Amino acid sequence: MEINWENIAPLLVSVVLGGIIGLERELHGKAAGLRTNTLICLGACIFTVISTSISGSEPGRIAAQIVTGIGFLGAGAIIHSGIGIQGLTTAAVIWVAASIGMACGIKMYSLAIAATILALIVLRLLPPFEKKISKGQSETQ
Repeated sequence: MEINWENIAPLLVSVVLGGIIGLERELHGKAAGLRTNTLICLGACIFTVISTSISGSEPGRIAAQIVTGIGFLGAGAIIHSGIGIQGLTTAAVIWVAASIGMACGIKMYSLAIAATILALIVLRLLPPFEKKISKGQSETQ
């Protein structure tokens, strides 16, 4: 049995990129951390590689099902508690991790890397601005 690196490389890249996002979440004590984001990214990549490898198949159909399945996982991460909703960012991260895996699956590595970097920027740099905005809004009310 010969190793098909053409199909293995996207999987490896997806594990690294999903792991980077997952590590950021894990270090900040979020529910969907290292293993979850890595596996979501890997799973989306696997389905995408399979869909592009089946002769006569329509990869878009499988891609649509990936998005639907990830939406289900994201919905499970959202919790409605008495005065608010929690888990929306976790759900969004799950969605982004899957899209990065899909990009890896079709070997769009530049897109996947750029998306990972942008996701990290959003997760790390926007929270202080959110706090300032919400603080400013509460002071004006």
